[in-house]
Amino acid sequence: MGVSEKPVVFSCAGESLVGIIHQAKRPLGIGVLLVVGGPQYRVGSHRQFVTLARYLAEQGVTVFRFDYRGMGDSTGSMQDFEQASSDIKCAVNSFLEHESDIQTLVLWGLCDAASAICFYASGDIRINGLVLLNPWVRTEHGESRVFLKDYYLKRFCSKAFWQKVFSGDVDLVDSCKSLGHKTANVFKTQPQIQAIDTASLPDRVLNSMNQFKKPILFVFSGKDLTAKEFLQLIDAQNIGTQLMERGNVTRVDLGESDHTFSHKVWKEQVNEATLKWVKEL
Repeated sequence: MGVSEKPVVFSCAGESLVGIIHQAKRPLGIGVLLVVGGPQYRVGSHRQFVTLARYLAEQGVTVFRFDYRGMGDSTGSMQDFEQASSDIKCAVNSFLEHESDIQTLVLWGLCDAASAICFYASGDIRINGLVLLNPWVRTEHGESRVFLKDYYLKRFCSKAFWQKVFSGDVDLVDSCKSLGHKTANVFKTQPQIQAIDTASLPDRVLNSMNQFKKPILFVFSGKDLTAKEFLQLIDAQNIGTQLMERGNVTRVDLGESDHTFSHKVWKEQVNEATLKWVKEL
């Protein structure tokens, strides 16, 4: 393997954070900082981040993956994605201190890590691009809309579902109660777009994405409610539609994959899409 892996300990708000730098033997001057969603640590689900980091480094892309405060081997109280900007900034500082030949720096994140990246990126001129996978914009209303469209409609139209009902394997009353609850959530009056400092999570994520004017790669799982909720959001708001139509925004859809790209084939597709995109920056 044409890669060396170097452990790094760096400071953030008086705590010690732990990361791993994957150094290419023939670096291209491209760095990717893997930001981890929570609660999770730098290895990722089914070692996804290890696999990705080693793949990119073998192709000349230097990678840094790290633990937030309070996660994995890092000290301190656990940070959620809305509190992670300081952790990301300190990781960027450490990465560039150790790898001074990096000329193009990309932030990469899945789920709430993608949202954390959006909150941070526009305020740091050193960031040249974002890779965002299934961004997290969960609200009760948005989740209910996705469930109605992509779960309950298919379920109630399924022959297998009714076979289970008549065999006693499914409680129809409970299913109908759940359907009623989700329907009520969908038809609740939703607030209009608010000022950024008081906006809902979806509005804040979209506003942050729109403020970042540099290239963005979106990767969406086809069989994931988180991805569907985000796609539903951008279809419903002009700012989302305009964002996806920007000339420097790229979209990759992996129709059969789940939320964390758990199958080897899906992980390889994510790895290849990431490499292709960062090399074209």
